Amino acid sequence: MRVGWIRERVAAEAEKGRGPGGGGGGRARRLVRGIAVFALAVALPAVLAIGGAPVTKAAYNQDGFDFWVDSSMGPIKTRIFRAADGNTSRVLYALDGLRARNDLSGWEIDTDVPRLVSQYNINIVMPVGGQSSFYTDWVAASNTNGQEKPYAWETFLTQDLPTAMRDRLGFSPVGNAIMGLSMGGSAAVTMAAYHPDQFKYAASYSGYLNPTGLGMREALRLALLDAGGYNIDAMWGLPWDPRWERNDPTREVNLLRANGTRLWVSSGNGMPGPRDQINQPIDAFHLVNAQVLETVALGNTRAFQASWDGAGPGNASFDYTPVGVHSWHYWTDQVVKMLPDLSEHL
Repeated sequence: MRVGWIRERVAAEAEKGRGPGGGGGGRARRLVRGIAVFALAVALPAVLAIGGAPVTKAAYNQDGFDFWVDSSMGPIKTRIFRAADGNTSRVLYALDGLRARNDLSGWEIDTDVPRLVSQYNINIVMPVGGQSSFYTDWVAASNTNGQEKPYAWETFLTQDLPTAMRDRLGFSPVGNAIMGLSMGGSAAVTMAAYHPDQFKYAASYSGYLNPTGLGMREALRLALLDAGGYNIDAMWGLPWDPRWERNDPTREVNLLRANGTRLWVSSGNGMPGPRDQINQPIDAFHLVNAQVLETVALGNTRAFQASWDGAGPGNASFDYTPVGVHSWHYWTDQVVKMLPDLSEHL
């Protein structure tokens, strides 16, 4: 993926002077949930690979720098790309998917998004690590994989990290934006719901925005076991624990509306396009994975929009692409589409 191509896409979107269509009129909730359950039923093993679709690797970007911050989980590395104009007020947090690595964020490994955001005069902040965490505070350490300390990602992202960036870099801790894909998409919306002073803008790409929906608890349990051997009961407790509802964006719609949060929500439809070409036999399996995962994300996103539309028009843009599977090039496309809107609202 070339930076020049991305620049051309941004310029084209800016020239249009408009965001993507709002997609009004959500489907009935039970129909939406039926779609998700059907996808899970026909290909549940593929759900285990949430956030793991194959991509073409981008070159390592030398412009970023490591920013270490202490936390209850130990020292956490964050990768930061400064805004091209040097401002410290426009800040975007970018969250990774379920299989987040401990060396770099997928946004830096698999895309040129960090450089693009920087050239748009926005500072981009990418926490590193957090596999299977949903970027939330867990109730306990996982007892199925020897985890020593429970995850405390919400505390890190809303207290430890912004305080350190304010004190050491001069970054504003308020009026920021947050975006994420897959696991990170639901976390971004939840974070904005409960921390409105810090996050005035949130974007979800192919997010699992209804984790309490029919069949989702069971699917996520298997996914977390597959991605690191984590016990999901250590995350939000047993299925009837109120923490599950607290971390379900579909149940946070009224709070988001009351906050005045600007939302950008997108999903593909699970259908591959011309860019999803199969070059090797193993790619066929990964493509099926990506199709199923995106179908489930679509069902979750439709459920969220149905809840949102139930309260009337609001400050949200919904974008459903004519093709699209669970893969980085589609998420990059969404960043390109979103950036003019984000820049306007920061």
